[in-house]
Amino acid sequence: MTTSRAARPSYHPYIAHVTHVRRLSPHFVRITFGGEDFEHFGVAGPDQRIKVILPHADGGFADLGQHGDGSDWYDRWRALPVAERNPFRTYTVRALDRASHRIDVDFVVHGDEGPAGAWAAGAAEGQQLLLVGADERGGPALGGYDWHPGTARRLLLAGDETAAPAICAILETLGAEHDVDAFIEVPGADDALAIEAPHARVHWIARGERDYGAALIDAVTAWTRVAGDTLAAAAAPRPQELEDIDVDTELLWDSPTDAEGEFYAWIAGESSTVKTLRRLLVQGHGVDRKRVAFMGYWRAGQSERME
Repeated sequence: MTTSRAARPSYHPYIAHVTHVRRLSPHFVRITFGGEDFEHFGVAGPDQRIKVILPHADGGFADLGQHGDGSDWYDRWRALPVAERNPFRTYTVRALDRASHRIDVDFVVHGDEGPAGAWAAGAAEGQQLLLVGADERGGPALGGYDWHPGTARRLLLAGDETAAPAICAILETLGAEHDVDAFIEVPGADDALAIEAPHARVHWIARGERDYGAALIDAVTAWTRVAGDTLAAAAAPRPQELEDIDVDTELLWDSPTDAEGEFYAWIAGESSTVKTLRRLLVQGHGVDRKRVAFMGYWRAGQSERME
């Protein structure tokens, strides 16, 4: 009996095995995963988010429905005693090859990382984890991505190392018709990654001993001084108010849907940095907030909230 398209779960955990580990730089590790069902893995946008569910210390996993349809994986996870919950974190699909059943995910490793970074630093071929992603057979309304440039051809992308995989994936989809500046703050100069984006101006900014986001804010602020005409053309028709979001307790996230206009900005990374850059564009330069996507991926001093 053939399962109908509508009956398939939109999101579920895929069983994934490490097939290759490649150190890209001092702080980036690319891990390639293989999975029998990856031919159906759904990716709707170049910045597609997934959940990476990590094994317990003994390599085991709770029953999250990974051997069934897994549509209720999160409810199962929440119902477990805290000590029995496998930790999970949010990542970006760096590349998907359905034909060969492979997915690449780039991990950041600092040496003092949480469970995901620690796992990636010691990853080896044959190890197993779970990737929660979409099933393209489950329906056309796949979410989990925030790249919505609409008609824009003048583009600004900005983020730290946690946003680097998404920014690189986005850049590789763009062609000569786009005028692009990308600013990526990374721990050190050796963390600048090689990407195929000949039509973009990609600025890798080494953080060094500075605070998270300081160098990125300086770089984007300097860019706004020479992009006055672009920003003026993207101005909102009337004054805008921005709510004061407390990034220590609230999620900083908004990805407007495709809109008409020549300019579009995509900003992601540490929440307080993202908040500052959003305010710089929207209130400092009057850019229509419908043309600015901003995602607070994480907050300095806090782990990812999972509930």
